[in-house]
Amino acid sequence: MNRRHKTRGSLFAALISALVLTSCSTGASGSATRESTYPYWEKGAGATEAAAFMKIQIPKGATDVKGAVQVNPREDEYILSFRTSKATAAQVAEDLHSEEPLALWGLKSTQESELFEHLGLSEPKTLKDALWAGVCPPCVKDYRRRDVAWMEIYIENLDSEQARVYLRAF
Repeated sequence: MNRRHKTRGSLFAALISALVLTSCSTGASGSATRESTYPYWEKGAGATEAAAFMKIQIPKGATDVKGAVQVNPREDEYILSFRTSKATAAQVAEDLHSEEPLALWGLKSTQESELFEHLGLSEPKTLKDALWAGVCPPCVKDYRRRDVAWMEIYIENLDSEQARVYLRAF
């Protein structure tokens, strides 16, 4: 009886060890493969999906409207851009309820980024004299955007009446 007990105990220990080793090795390779697929652009997601997440009304008469959703392991990034009048661009910025008004984007960036380049546009951080404002919607009690952790807007002056609006949210 003692010998049987030892044999069962040894088999049980071997089985547990095999299961632990198998689960560790399977999880590690599966995680590495899954992590390497990020980030990616969500197929079929465009301006409509980005505007819906941001709770932004694309202005009537806006042209060259573009948007996309980049899927990431932690937070997805939503980008939206369009051309509109300077007055309408200022209204869009005001609707974000930023604690700071639009101001010149002071930090010029040469860092390569693929967000707006994905839409065939220049990265707003690289634009000369672009205006910028950022906001944490929950921090300013903008409950329409309670699912948005951060939003920023860049406004590029195109001519005396037109501007390009760039919006990014996550």
